[in-house]
Amino acid sequence: MDPISKILSEAENVAVVGLSNNPTRPSYEVAQYLQRNGLHIIPVNPNEKQVLGERAYPDLLSVPERIDIVDIFRRPEFVPEIVQQAIAKGAKVVWMQPGAENYDAADMAEAAGIKTVVGMCMRVQHKRAHS
Repeated sequence: MDPISKILSEAENVAVVGLSNNPTRPSYEVAQYLQRNGLHIIPVNPNEKQVLGERAYPDLLSVPERIDIVDIFRRPEFVPEIVQQAIAKGAKVVWMQPGAENYDAADMAEAAGIKTVVGMCMRVQHKRAHS
């Protein structure tokens, strides 16, 4: 099993940072797909109360449950702070969606022992792994 498929097969809880209620946004489409395919999504957005029927949290540190993957839909300049929170939260994987790539933050995550995926769409990879 390739590393991406292994990450996806072991994950249960995915915190989607930047997820909003706008159904035209890539974050919504990806989160909805993941949810429909058995993953528990945790919306992380200070401007939302609930997305896709799940309670939203203002940041990763506010999430009360274990986080397997932090799926990031934010501009690269915001990613280092998110990665710092992922490290503090003990997340297993940091996944930077296309457009959220920050290689310094990826290095920080790897140095903390967190697996990192940069510049790949989680929905595309999940479909590939399950085809």
